[in-house]
Amino acid sequence: MDEQALLGLNPNADSDLRQRALAYFEQLKISRDAWQVCAEALAQRIYSDDHTKFFCFQVLEHQIKFKYSELTEVQQQLIRETLITWLQAQMLNPQPEKTFIRNKAAQVFALLFVTEYLTKWPKFFFDILSVIDLNPRGVDLYLRILMAVDAELVDRDVVHSSEEARRNTLLKDTMREQCIPSLVESWYQILQHYHYTNSELTCQCLEVVGAYVSWIDLSLIANGRFINMLLGHMSVEVLREEACDCLFEIVNKGMDPTDKTKLVESLCQVLQAAGLFSIGQEEDVDFLARFSKLVNGMVQALITSWTKLVKSGDMKNAQDTLLAIEAKVTLMLQLLIHDDDDISSNIIGFCYDYLHILKQLPMLSDQQKTNVEAIMLAVMKKLTYDEEYNFENEGEDEAMFVEYRKQLKLLLDRLAQVSPELLLAAVRRIFNTTIQNWQATSFMEVEVAIRLLYMLDEALPVSHGAHFSGDVSKTSALQDMMRTLVTSGVSAYQHTSVTLEFLETVVRYEKFFSVEPQHIPNVLMAFLDHRGLRHASPKVRSRTAYLFSRFVKSLNKQMNPYIEDVLNRIQDLLELSPPENGYQALLSSDDQLFIYETAGVLIVNSDYSAERKQALMRNLLTPLMEKFKILLEKMMMAQDEDRQMALADCLNHAVGFASRTSKAFSNKQTVKQCGCSEVYLDCLQTFLPALSCPLQKEVLRSGVRTFLHRMIICLEEEVLPFIPSASEHMLKDCEAKDLQEFIPLINQITAKFKRDLRTQVSPFLQQVFMPLLHAIFDVLHHPAEENDQSAALEKQMLRRSYFAFLQTVTGSGMCEVIANQGAENVEQVVFTIIQGAVDYPDPIAQKTCFIILSKLVELWGGKDGPVGFADFVYKHIVPACFLAPLKQTFDLADAQTVLALSECAVTLKTIHLKRGSECIQYLQQEYLPSQQVAPEIIQEFCQALQQPDAKVFKNYLKVFFQRVKP
Repeated sequence: MDEQALLGLNPNADSDLRQRALAYFEQLKISRDAWQVCAEALAQRIYSDDHTKFFCFQVLEHQIKFKYSELTEVQQQLIRETLITWLQAQMLNPQPEKTFIRNKAAQVFALLFVTEYLTKWPKFFFDILSVIDLNPRGVDLYLRILMAVDAELVDRDVVHSSEEARRNTLLKDTMREQCIPSLVESWYQILQHYHYTNSELTCQCLEVVGAYVSWIDLSLIANGRFINMLLGHMSVEVLREEACDCLFEIVNKGMDPTDKTKLVESLCQVLQAAGLFSIGQEEDVDFLARFSKLVNGMVQALITSWTKLVKSGDMKNAQDTLLAIEAKVTLMLQLLIHDDDDISSNIIGFCYDYLHILKQLPMLSDQQKTNVEAIMLAVMKKLTYDEEYNFENEGEDEAMFVEYRKQLKLLLDRLAQVSPELLLAAVRRIFNTTIQNWQATSFMEVEVAIRLLYMLDEALPVSHGAHFSGDVSKTSALQDMMRTLVTSGVSAYQHTSVTLEFLETVVRYEKFFSVEPQHIPNVLMAFLDHRGLRHASPKVRSRTAYLFSRFVKSLNKQMNPYIEDVLNRIQDLLELSPPENGYQALLSSDDQLFIYETAGVLIVNSDYSAERKQALMRNLLTPLMEKFKILLEKMMMAQDEDRQMALADCLNHAVGFASRTSKAFSNKQTVKQCGCSEVYLDCLQTFLPALSCPLQKEVLRSGVRTFLHRMIICLEEEVLPFIPSASEHMLKDCEAKDLQEFIPLINQITAKFKRDLRTQVSPFLQQVFMPLLHAIFDVLHHPAEENDQSAALEKQMLRRSYFAFLQTVTGSGMCEVIANQGAENVEQVVFTIIQGAVDYPDPIAQKTCFIILSKLVELWGGKDGPVGFADFVYKHIVPACFLAPLKQTFDLADAQTVLALSECAVTLKTIHLKRGSECIQYLQQEYLPSQQVAPEIIQEFCQALQQPDAKVFKNYLKVFFQRVKP
């Protein structure tokens, strides 16, 4: 071996040596006999360096995985002997190999097992067992090999081909017949032998039993001697966690429901007798988490049995099983209420499924009602934050608690399904007690009281949030709680979690304010002062901006008395913060978007006259326009790129804020009715000069483009005069991404003004058409790096956008836009469509191209079409319909490609429709014979094409190409 290269295997080696080692590994992988050198090195123990030994196993692994069939019988025998020799040597080694070497060796053994067990090495396990006996080193490797074999056969994270899946099934079947009983016996011997002397091996063996129990005969494990041993392990501190997991796998195994009930009950009796159900005395939370998982597994197994028994009509056994389930509720509650959330989380499945059973029962017994209430109280207690929760800097622990809370919410929803009255009464009791005394109560309890009210909204079923109409008892309870919430003063509680929960809840129950509008001023002040938008915490301010926007929108006309006051109070929050003043604004620009939207909604939804609305909107937008002009001038003069970028961002924010105010306009309430057209036209004239700025083009164009999209909706035809010059600027020095984002704007205009195509859109499109296409062609023809994947993807997306644009133009009946571009340009455009249909392996683009070709044939393919177009159809469009599907990249098994083929069929049908028998004659006498298609197939093809039902031809075309493709 290349000793120098082997030095690079050391993790501390320099990069040159590491590169050399990698190159050497690649060299050995393709070499015919390098594996023999590695096999010898392992068998003879030539190398003591761990990384070299690992390397040798990697070479062997590669040989077995990819090149085993190339070996002779003798060479295959050599690999078997090498592994057994290496295994024998492990019994004598003064020190065991490092864990990573033992794991790699186990993987190589498992690979060889999968390859040879069914044919050349049926005694695989017996040979290993005869070598290891009960030697601890040997047992360790044997157990690792068993886990590696299980991973090869049943690991669900590994995606297996159908052939591998069949092979694995056959391997498992053969193992069950030939060796599983012997393997189970060996596990029993190992567990018995090492029970007291080697906890590590015992735990490893329990893991193996747990893994294999899912696919072997359960009676081999679920019997007196095995279960008693496992239960014995439950009382040994170092073994009990692994024993828990093993028992969990046993009870998880599918079996007859009555037998399953008996098995689980017998286990429970023994566990209870051993004192394991007395949770109070147990301090080891890691064990309790595993035990909780086991209890959950056992009871879910009983619940599955109950469901099967009820379905089969065996009500006697079903009733016995239900009693067995209910006998565990006390234990479940102890685990659910445990301080450790992992322990609690592991038992939630039991609670959820138990409640599902109760939901199906016609009536609840008193005990069952008591159980439901106990689960409710446990959930409410566990929803509470603990003292350590870090609200300002949430990390992994906090994220885990948020997820745990989501699980508890599902339980609460299920509780509401079982007994909405009980839930409503319990929440009301806790809420009223807590909120009436909030000043003297911890933030955790206050927050959870409000949170429970918030959760009732989704838990209690209603239509469209109508909690304050209908059932009087429920309506009055929720109304009372909401009244208490908004009048108690709890919004002043000095903790971010309580503040946010208060604001979230008033927004969720916005319909309450339709019933009791007198509370609106107080709640508005909570949003506007130090409790909301001016809170000390940026997190609270940010969330409040969004919630305030929702609140104002939902109240609509009820905001009328407060509009001017609110607009005055939010004035300072609307200021555009230029980058140079160093002032830290209260809200981020993203948060300000919500405030601008809110201001727009207040103005537009008000009862003011159009003149007053216009004045208010002008007051809102004029400061933005003025700042925009100043900042744009500064940007043009800025030398430093960081400063340019900061100014460009600020300009972009100004445009974004103006855009956002326009979201207040609905289709019914147009800008004209509010008298605001002029203000937005002024904005347009202010913002458009940014398009000609040569600096930070991408940022500025993106903002103005978004504004134009909004204005097309709001100003309609008034925006059209601005589009040509805007387009001209946006098409200068642009890149693929700019064009991709510009094309939807043109498509939007075309779709929006369909009714006025001839008068409004067609002249504009004629003007912008070729400049746009030249910009697209320039970008597409610009050479890119050979391996630049992102550039290739951008070009593909641009090509799709280009064809989508042509589809919009042709689909809107504006083919004259193309026809009027001059013969040379028309030819160039149509050839790009042919090229897109045939040359680029992108079925989405190909489908679009065939749609365009069909439309062109439909419009121009008749007797009165443009001169020369009929020739073009026969010379180029017909061949494209055959050349594209015949390409190797045209995969008829792919769904998108089949859609492209379907459009190809439509194109051929359209040609036949427009040209009639002339088309059939051309196919029969010229085109298909030139492609060496047999006469009988030509006849068949033409008959299918002439069928009146297009579906028949589509199906035929797929079969036709499947047959003729090489």
